[in-house]
Amino acid sequence: MEAPQDKTPKRLFLALNCAMLSVGTCGGPLLLRLYFIRGGTRVWLSSWLEMGGWPIIVFPLAVAYFRRRSTKGPSARLVLMDPFLFAASAVIGVLMGLDNYLYAYGVAQLPVSTSSLLVGTQLAFTAGFAFLLVKQRFTWYSINSIFLLTIGAGVLAMQTSSDRPAGESDGAYYAGFFMTLGAVALYGFILPLVELTYKKAKQAVTYSLVLEIQLVMCFFATAFCTVGMLINKDFQAIPTEARNYELGEATYYVVLVWNAIIYQFLFLGAIGVVFCASSLFSGIIIAVLLPVIEILAVIIFQEKFQAGKGVSLALSLGGFASYFYGEFKLAKKEKERAAAAAED
Repeated sequence: MEAPQDKTPKRLFLALNCAMLSVGTCGGPLLLRLYFIRGGTRVWLSSWLEMGGWPIIVFPLAVAYFRRRSTKGPSARLVLMDPFLFAASAVIGVLMGLDNYLYAYGVAQLPVSTSSLLVGTQLAFTAGFAFLLVKQRFTWYSINSIFLLTIGAGVLAMQTSSDRPAGESDGAYYAGFFMTLGAVALYGFILPLVELTYKKAKQAVTYSLVLEIQLVMCFFATAFCTVGMLINKDFQAIPTEARNYELGEATYYVVLVWNAIIYQFLFLGAIGVVFCASSLFSGIIIAVLLPVIEILAVIIFQEKFQAGKGVSLALSLGGFASYFYGEFKLAKKEKERAAAAAED
């Protein structure tokens, strides 16, 4: 199962991964918040769910193996990755487990409309780490984008009194705010780190190999969160929490299962976009969906949308527009340069 090499199929493959990333980016935070506002309290459990759906990846991997076996016969390898990629994937997986915990803690304390605005700043972190790790080029427009996104996060930090959920202390709100920001920064580091792993691989990177990398990352992230659940006694608390869940015991388990499924869409889509395009493009897709998440949060959870959030959203959209315009101009220049070189 390799990424298509022809332009049209490759674009369709990229579009499929963008669609999965979009579904996960919009649906994941809403389902996670639904768990918390209707009676869920287990942060380690919710962070475990973000990667706990990893067995889903076994099915496309099995299809890919049988396709290889049909063409290469018994000599087809069951596992493609070498020890270097396995070790790198395991380390990234542990980092993702930590990132999941930080993010779940933040979602437990913050309205979705606030946490999603913070997630919008991921583009700045991804761009910065992409520059350091994979030599992604910076332009004035990308620097301006990072500046606007940073100011947008600052505006959110100054409006805690009006945004804080009822009954929540300033300390809990600020803890959720900075835990979410920490999760965003860490994920902004993880995406370029995955791209760097692809570049450093000493073997051909096919989509089948990418799925194996994702499987290992998810397994180690889940193992990290499982340790947290065991220490925090989350497994013992699940039956009691289910019985007391506001939407009913059956709905409680449905919410948990769909959390695991939707977040697999997010992470599979993200690594697919990194594979087909770049880590920065993956960050851009997540950032572009910010207004959609804002609207859904206001409609579904009746969250308040104060002036501060409006200013932050405007700054974020300005940052995205600046970045896109810079990328458009850069692509136009490269196209003109390539055309000039072809004429010579």
